[in-house]
Amino acid sequence: MAATGRSASVKRQTRETSVLVELSIDGTGAAELNTGIGFYDHMLHHVAHHGLFDLTVQATGDVHIDEHHTVEDVALALGQTFDKALGDRAGIVRMADAFVTMDEALAHVIVDLSGRPYCVFDAQFATPSMGGLGTSLVAHIFESLAIQLRANIHARVVYGRDDHHKAEALFKALGRALDAATRIDPRRIGIPSTKGSL
Repeated sequence: MAATGRSASVKRQTRETSVLVELSIDGTGAAELNTGIGFYDHMLHHVAHHGLFDLTVQATGDVHIDEHHTVEDVALALGQTFDKALGDRAGIVRMADAFVTMDEALAHVIVDLSGRPYCVFDAQFATPSMGGLGTSLVAHIFESLAIQLRANIHARVVYGRDDHHKAEALFKALGRALDAATRIDPRRIGIPSTKGSL
């Protein structure tokens, strides 16, 4: 599988939200993001920038109720878009991790694009929300992404004090781990699994 042309778009429409995600895996980190939730846009920008993904997200939702539906549906659509862009996953590195610091905070994210969705999330936040994004939803973002990306994602904050710094380190680490895991390994022929399929 060539390292070019790995792009996809997904539109998710429900009674609660309308989401469009466009993604190029082999990009430059360009991002156009509008979820209606400023801090969420900020975190997704880190994924795109540090993963070198070209990413467009346009979302409208029932944020007059709260941000939950929009946050969840964007994460689900993002996972679907990655899954679609990866195709049969032939030739990819598949497993990767990244440690990222943000001032006093340290985060670690491990990704296995195994085809088997699972998420382990270990982070504690001191405040209920950050810029309109509920801190309880950060774990839900990682879980929703893992399900639709069909990936095993383990994410943890090793230590830190400031919630913004902890979240930012997590999303930067996610971007870097996804970048490394989605790369084409020039030595790899076919599917990176002893089973022959993912």
